Amino acid sequence: MLDFAYAKRNAAGPVVGLALGGGAARGWAHLGVLRALIADGVQPDIVCGCSIGALVGAAYASGKLAEMTAWTESLDWQGVVAMLDISLKGGLVRGDRVIQYCARHFLADDFSRLALPFACVATELYSGREVWLREGSVADAVRASIALPGLISPALRDGRVLVDGGLVNPVPVSLCRAMGADLVIAVDLGSDLVGRPLKRKARHELPADTWPQKLLAMAGLGNGEEEEGSLPSLATILTSSINIMQMRIARSRLAGEPADVLITPRVAQLGIMDFDHAAEAIAEGEAAVGRARPALHHLLGRDA
Repeated sequence: MLDFAYAKRNAAGPVVGLALGGGAARGWAHLGVLRALIADGVQPDIVCGCSIGALVGAAYASGKLAEMTAWTESLDWQGVVAMLDISLKGGLVRGDRVIQYCARHFLADDFSRLALPFACVATELYSGREVWLREGSVADAVRASIALPGLISPALRDGRVLVDGGLVNPVPVSLCRAMGADLVIAVDLGSDLVGRPLKRKARHELPADTWPQKLLAMAGLGNGEEEEGSLPSLATILTSSINIMQMRIARSRLAGEPADVLITPRVAQLGIMDFDHAAEAIAEGEAAVGRARPALHHLLGRDA
């Protein structure tokens, strides 16, 4: 990786890294960010990701960004439910079904076959250590990075139990730097999360007597609104707590390890399971790049 960075730096100026943060379904905004950056002539040389940012980043590094974007835009709620391999052991879902689908359609089989350097972040469950995944199976690395506690079962890799990298490094600027990036563009999906009301109108209208609806309702992820004055569901408590934790960690890490440009899509209106609202997230990702364009152009010497 460092050899690549050295060669790129000497041949064509600074190495540009892109750090894609975690955020579950809000992460489809990364697709819009990448689309807008590419349209603006900004081609990242290194990509690092955490959680959903790892999935999108791996697809981009595999040369399958357009295919993944088309797939996400075609997803409806029934398609999302079809991807849920319900487990209730270690997490609400195993997460294997969606990873296997993405591995077949959007991911290179091995890090050595990627079109550009890529790495992702996971967390070792028992020690709390930050783990950087940069070799072997791309799908296995992404599977570990997206293992959101309580929602997706942990991953076993090299004898370690790994969970979502957002527990330690939600926006992996430091990993981009370690991979050899001179300039880092970071995408933070949690900048507007905390402080929004928990009560949201239902987006999904599955019949109440279907088995997916019953299971999702048990986890607080199904139809309906939480009644005013009542306690929130277990899923709302868990995901809101994770949002707060990851936002605070991200702010702390970004303060100590700042990006050169920070892009902040406004996607707090999307829930963690709103994977069928890709068009909304992608559009906001593109808009966020537009808001950051002056800083991007200044960074890349395009002020004139």
